[in-house]
Amino acid sequence: MQRRQIIQWGAASLAAPAFMAQAQSFPSKPIKLVIAFPAGGPTDITMRSLADNASRILGQPVIVENKPGAGGTLPAQALQTVAADGYTIAQIPLGVFRLPYTTKINWDPVKDISYVINVTGYAFGIVVPADSPLKTWTHFVAWAKANPGKLSYGSTGTMTSPHLTTELIAQKLGIELLHVPYKGSADLMQSILGGNIMAAADSTGFAPQVEAGKLRVLNTWGAERLAKFPDAPTLKELGLDIVQNSPFGIGAPKGTPPAVVKRLHDAFKQAMEQDSYKTALARYDMVPMYMGTAAYQKFAQDTFTREKALIEKLGLAKGQ
Repeated sequence: MQRRQIIQWGAASLAAPAFMAQAQSFPSKPIKLVIAFPAGGPTDITMRSLADNASRILGQPVIVENKPGAGGTLPAQALQTVAADGYTIAQIPLGVFRLPYTTKINWDPVKDISYVINVTGYAFGIVVPADSPLKTWTHFVAWAKANPGKLSYGSTGTMTSPHLTTELIAQKLGIELLHVPYKGSADLMQSILGGNIMAAADSTGFAPQVEAGKLRVLNTWGAERLAKFPDAPTLKELGLDIVQNSPFGIGAPKGTPPAVVKRLHDAFKQAMEQDSYKTALARYDMVPMYMGTAAYQKFAQDTFTREKALIEKLGLAKGQ
């Protein structure tokens, strides 16, 4: 028994310097950052800005890979099958915390991801074409009540925050809407501009189209009105006690060495603070929303619990 313990202690003492050396030399090759939505949308544009900044700080390229679909959860799922060495990291949208309640998975969104840093959150709202007869939220609700299940709206995917929040709004108002899911904001904007749907629930990826006079904002979902759209009321102003900003950040595979997590955290925190990233965010009324590693891990646990209540309230849980 003593001999076995001595061998184990010896192995551990040899592994420790190797572990430290790995962490100190990180990164020695490019890092892949997997994001949850397609190229050309607000997530892609802002995360590429962040990745460019981080590349310069880390001294290695941070290469963005788009993996859209499945309500924004594919990057988190990808972390379950790659080495825990920090060379593959992923965007973690809020939809990740809903997965076990709506589908069968063999991993835990809280325990099986190393949460590195939260970087920002979305500003959301509902828009209609500029020439739509639904000129205000009052018109929208009245038309939906008069035509149950016929008012079509698009979102960035089933079980995403735009989808679930709109369904919660509909439930509170006693209206029935027709949901049409898309892979991301870029596809959604093409569809509403093409006349395929009557409305869109989205992050402010719609901002350029509103500013171009092609879309109109009926409401926004933050605690206060957006500076870019001061005429659009918040949900709270419309009598709905709902605030949604859907924070998201970056995760690494479970078991990633703490020193590597810290190196990634420090680099991305510095990248967040640069003007180029803040400018990219401002284009979509987004702002830096920092949570350090420990705070982000706690946020993951708290959100996982809260999202269960929302899924059950909407009757969307497995078996409901």
